[in-house]
Amino acid sequence: MGDGSTGRRPTGPSRSRSLRIQEPERRPLLQHRVTFNHELDRELFSCHRNAHSHLPVYTNIHRIRRDIVSVVEDYLSLDQLRDVRINISVVRPLVDKLYEQDDISIVYCLLVNRAQFLNEQSHLKNRQNVNYTRAMLCELVATRILRRFNEDNEGPENLMVLAHILIAGFEPFQNAPEEVRREVESSLSLNKTLPALEVAILTGSRHFLSSTSCQKVVDAIYVGRVIYTPSSYMDLISDHYKQRPISLYEPREAPLLNQYRLVVPRTRNILEIMQFVILLGLYLAFMAERDPTTVSKLEICFVVYALGWVLDQFATILEHGWRVYTQNLWSFLDVTFAIIYWVYLIMRIYGLKTDSVDVGQQALDVLAMGAPVLIPRLAFNLLSDNMLFLSLRSMMKDFALLTALACWCFVGFLLSLLWLGNGEFPAFTISKWMIYIWFGLDGSGIHYSTEFHQILGPALMVTFAFLGNTLFLTVLVSMLSTTFSKIMQDATAEIQFRRAVLTLEGVKGDAIFAYQPPFNLLAIFILIPLKFLVSPRWFHKIHVFWVRFLNLPLLLIIAVAERRVIWPDRSVGSTGFGVNGKKLVKPRAWFWEKWRWSITSHSDLETVFEVPPPDSVLSEIATDDELTRHMIRRQFTRHNTLEGAQPPSADGQGGGNAQPKHKTLNRRDSIAPFPGLRAELHGLLSESDEVSGITSRLEALEESTQRIEAMLTRLADGFMGSELGSTTRDHAHTHAWATSISEEEESVAPDE
Repeated sequence: MGDGSTGRRPTGPSRSRSLRIQEPERRPLLQHRVTFNHELDRELFSCHRNAHSHLPVYTNIHRIRRDIVSVVEDYLSLDQLRDVRINISVVRPLVDKLYEQDDISIVYCLLVNRAQFLNEQSHLKNRQNVNYTRAMLCELVATRILRRFNEDNEGPENLMVLAHILIAGFEPFQNAPEEVRREVESSLSLNKTLPALEVAILTGSRHFLSSTSCQKVVDAIYVGRVIYTPSSYMDLISDHYKQRPISLYEPREAPLLNQYRLVVPRTRNILEIMQFVILLGLYLAFMAERDPTTVSKLEICFVVYALGWVLDQFATILEHGWRVYTQNLWSFLDVTFAIIYWVYLIMRIYGLKTDSVDVGQQALDVLAMGAPVLIPRLAFNLLSDNMLFLSLRSMMKDFALLTALACWCFVGFLLSLLWLGNGEFPAFTISKWMIYIWFGLDGSGIHYSTEFHQILGPALMVTFAFLGNTLFLTVLVSMLSTTFSKIMQDATAEIQFRRAVLTLEGVKGDAIFAYQPPFNLLAIFILIPLKFLVSPRWFHKIHVFWVRFLNLPLLLIIAVAERRVIWPDRSVGSTGFGVNGKKLVKPRAWFWEKWRWSITSHSDLETVFEVPPPDSVLSEIATDDELTRHMIRRQFTRHNTLEGAQPPSADGQGGGNAQPKHKTLNRRDSIAPFPGLRAELHGLLSESDEVSGITSRLEALEESTQRIEAMLTRLADGFMGSELGSTTRDHAHTHAWATSISEEEESVAPDE
């Protein structure tokens, strides 16, 4: 039986068996595993099914859904799910059960169930319902399981285990029954895999993504310590002749000109900023000398480079899909400029073809609308962790929605004024007056309202002024303030979520991302036709040659930086651990770091953890483990020790010979494995004070009844002189039972 169950053991040959309460402190709070049973040296891929294809993903998904549905019946907030009692009775049993399966796809299955619960919740009118709680519970359990994998694996295997869990490719119908696969194979791609990290981003699992274990993998992917080939929805230039398995990167074992380092998220982020700075410089230089009558060399450079930049954004959308792309902080700015650029390019080509200066001027005017988009976009890149920019994306969404609804509603005022004016005032003039009133700029509309109608005209204008300038702006400010406060409540999770999105987008599988704009245009027109003429092996060789040739200076800079600056110590490398798994001495600190610590008295704060303690100290601090272990559980079992004790049976035998009565477990019993905790959980989840009062009165009445029965028993024993021997035997059994209980309490007392 689990924690809190009762067990019986003999106390001696001449003594009756006593009832013993099994202490939860007798076993560790977390059963740590030292090793990871799966083979880490086998090649594991993220873009297709791999060595873990034997895992029952389909079965795990439905098993987890059954368990989550069975334990969650009411709406609970995240803070309530984190409560200590809910944690011990609900969350931890689920974590123990799923973690002991030793299956790295469990985290993926939990996040898939979270996506389904959120989908079911979105179709309901009430936002706070039981499905939302189930989705939060899936995310919470996934976070705890990932943390256990992180704590139970040490050394160089730690990062590899977490990487296998988060970026290994799984598909929902993996190892599903054949009849299920035949039923859905016509509408779905059964071999399409997704990593758990991407599912977490799609479901907005900010708590999961901001956890330490997840951020360890995200940071390793971002800096290029963990390398892999991601799965993509569609490739413009597909080169999968050589797949990169999930592995740790060692710069000194890699080739000097490593073209794969161009798609490392950190490198990609730096390159994208440089590309955008070049685009912005060409845009400003071209708009400074714009001339609709001629096509200058500067305009040709801008058009070609901007076309390559827009192609890079289009390939990014195809790489991970529109939902992941729109999670980026500045994606709406890139899409807006791409639309402006295409409108300008079409109008410009049409104006040159028809030799129309007016159309050419209109094209330049449309391109001038890109300045409010391009210039703020640079600030989004440089200050991506600023809370103002993080909240601006969500606030713009609320602003656009409320503005669209207001414009829709205010069309009625416009039609009423048009009909009252009998065509005397055009719709453009009336709309201008309404906009001025809306923003509080001018009151001309109210001044001319009597010309529409002596009574109805001013009534309409004044009503519109109250609704637009007062009610609308007040509601808008309230909505934006609420959105900003919600984001500020968990700013760290929001920042880590955006960082995970940036990292996932930075890992590219399409070969076109190895070509910098505008060379990606040449790759489209040359490599795509070439793919149908040569074999995959020769296509890969040609692609690698041109990437290294076109990016030769850049690849050399990256190689030198990684070997000399990022990972300068040959012994430590990219993992921080040696071949034997022991942690090695970290690289020497820079002169400034050494000088900063040496002139202060704070250097011992870091040095005390760098020097490993000797065995004598380790043995000394381990002596009080039994006294300080599992303090959380004690507060739930301490007052329940005597609750589980039962008196001797009426047949004269001790409690040890009595067989426990088995009963059918209900749903609440399944989530309360500790003695007495079920009653406490019922009291915690009770929503009515009246029910609690009735329960307490019934308990008091039951205690009074038991005392009356005990008193009547003693009175009856006093008048039964003929049965003195039988009474003596009963008292002996009762005394033996009480003695055993006292001994058990004394054995527990030193531990407490």
